[in-house]
This record gives sequence, C-alpha cells and structure tokens, in this order.
Amino acid sequence: MRENDWDRLLTDVNVATMETGGEAYGCIENAALAISNGNIAWVGPASDMPPHSAGATRSLDGRWLTPALIDCHTHLVFGGNRAAEFEQRLRGATYEDIARAGGGIMSTVTATREASEEQLQESSAPRLQALKREGVATVEIKSGYGLDLDTELRMLRAARSLGQRFGVTVRTTFLGAHTIPMEFKGRPGDYIDYLCDVVLPGAVAENLVDAVDGYCERIAFTREQIAKVFERAASFDLPVKLHADQLSDAGGAELAARFRALSADHLEYASDDGLRLLAESGTVAVLLPGAFLVLRETQPPPVARLRELNVPIAIATDCNPGTSPLCSIRAAMVLAGSLFRLTPEECLAGVTREAARALGLADRGTLAPGKRADIAVWNVNHPRELSYWLGLNELEGLIINGTDDPKA
Repeated sequence: MRENDWDRLLTDVNVATMETGGEAYGCIENAALAISNGNIAWVGPASDMPPHSAGATRSLDGRWLTPALIDCHTHLVFGGNRAAEFEQRLRGATYEDIARAGGGIMSTVTATREASEEQLQESSAPRLQALKREGVATVEIKSGYGLDLDTELRMLRAARSLGQRFGVTVRTTFLGAHTIPMEFKGRPGDYIDYLCDVVLPGAVAENLVDAVDGYCERIAFTREQIAKVFERAASFDLPVKLHADQLSDAGGAELAARFRALSADHLEYASDDGLRLLAESGTVAVLLPGAFLVLRETQPPPVARLRELNVPIAIATDCNPGTSPLCSIRAAMVLAGSLFRLTPEECLAGVTREAARALGLADRGTLAPGKRADIAVWNVNHPRELSYWLGLNELEGLIINGTDDPKA
C-alpha cells in the first residue's frame, strides 16, 4: 500500500468537521487530521489512519478542532465612532430620527472622508485583531462610508492592506449604495448613476471588489435603485449581497432572490413570499443579532420559517459604528442563540459552513479533505460551549492555510 506523505499531522484531537449528513457538528472523537500544501489531506478516527509519513506530528491532548471562524458581514473600516448617538438612542431617539437629522451613517461618512488610508488602517486594526483572537481567519469588510470615488477606494485599499498585515483573508464588498451623500441630497437617481458610471468602475479597475452590496430600505434606496447597481455589478461578473428588510418590508428578500444574491442580511421584516424566493435562489440568510440588540428591536428574523424552507442561516457581527459596535464573533453566536433561539450547532455552522457560502467561498467552512486548512483549536469539552460562554475566550490556537498563526 502506498504511504501518504503529509506535511503535518495533528493527533489526539476531537474534530467538529461541520460537514452535514452525519453526527451532530460532524463530530469525530479520538481523531487525527493531516495537512499538506496548506490543505486538509486526511481527517478521521485515529484508528482508521492510513499508512503515512509526516513532516511534523503534534499531539493536541484531546482538544477540539473546528473550522476557523468566518465573519461574513462587517463594516469594520471607518473613521471616528458614534458613541454619542448610542447615548441619544438610550435617551429615546430612534435610528431613523438620528438619520433624518443628519446623523447616522452621514456622521461616519464625514469622519471617514477626513481620514487618510493609514489612519483608517490604524483605527480599524484593533477591531480586526479582536476578531482574529477569537478564531476568525476570514472576514468580509464593506465600503460605504465614503460615498465618493476617492474615499470608497481608500476604504477598500485599507481593508485589503489589513488582511495582508494580519494574515487573514479579507473579502472586500463595495457598498456605495449605503446612503445618499449630502452633495446628492434630493437626487438619489443621480447618485445611483454616479455609482454605476464612476465609483464602481473605478474600484473594479483597481481590483478592489469581491462583491457588491446595497441598502434596500425606506431610509435608503428603493428596489429599483438597487437593481440598477446590481445590474452594473453583473456587467463586471461580480456577485451581490443585500441589506434586506431590516426596518420594514421593502421587498429586499425578493430583490436578493431575483439577482441570486450570495446573501440577504437582516431579514427581520421579510415577507413569506420573499423567504420562499430566497429558498429557491439558494441565497444565504445572514442574521445580525448585534444590530438587533443595540437598536432594541422587537421583531426577530423569521428563523422558524427559514428552517422550514431550508434557507441556509449564517451569523455575523455586523461590526459598525452606529448600529452594531460589536467586535466579537463569539458574542454574536451567543446572542443568536439567546435572541433568535438558534441552537449551538446552528450558531457554529453560521460562522463556519454557512458563512463561507455567504461569501461564495467553497474552499473553507468545513474540515474535509481538499478544504483549506484554516483550523481553530479550542480548549473546550464540546463545541456547544462556543455558543454558551459570553466573555470567555477558549481559543488555544489558530492555523491559517496550514501554518500556526503566532499572533492569534
């Protein structure tokens, strides 16, 4: 029998593969996992290990392995903060009140336009570091606080640079259709034309865009306006995502399904017709409990119906300065369980397997042969604990692309 030649072998482990169709969590106890060329070469019960040689063997003393975590919806790069608006909301103002008074997203736009690329990197770095310390190896970062060509490009460049600096995969999403800037006040159609004709093409020309997003809501853009942006994205062969039906039923779920979006995010007020269309389109529902908590919303997303329709459910931090100042994917998991009644297994799937789907990444999210060896090592007795403890970080180590990350 031919011997397998592996770069690394991890032994004395328990593995939550997050593969479907078998044990809960895809669990394999008393397991081993082999890595070659940055990918998983073999995983299974140690008793079934084939003949092999390994460049290095490491015992992990019974610890648990999961796929490295994925935060599939963040606005992590921005200037300033909005702690003052947080205080206003606690005194009774609503998010819409603040937005209509010139605050909200526009206050962050002002601060971001004033920041250099280096300043954006430095202010955002602690947020990315916080995610990585909890086992995140892939993160999506949106633009959308520039709303002009120069600042949108600056944000996207800063996001890409942060990924290189910290050794994580950063997927950049163009969110020019976030709100209407003051220079286009009262002229949303002209602003959409500007995005389609100038800003998005400029970002694409610099190879800074992995996907295109939009904010479909009564305080933002209509379905018709976002559809125009998505049609322009399609001309560049870019996938789309959508902030959908967070504050009202604006037909966002239907729009996301029409364009076969990678994900529809929020969905608290999505219609049943919209949910059924999402199921048909294969779009992932991304739930954002941080925003639900901070905005003190009372209508949760339709989790039971999503389950009935077999719509994949991902979870993310929605890290942003206004509605979800959350820099903890683990807290997002706990909140998704407590606020939305997701099970611990759904929560872990939501930040691994389904989060990978929400970003269109087929090479990660589960621990299986051929998948990228992005692996989190946990000092827990069972993976359910990852959606149980709030404020306790049990991460023992992080392997990215097959290599131990010393900064985790």
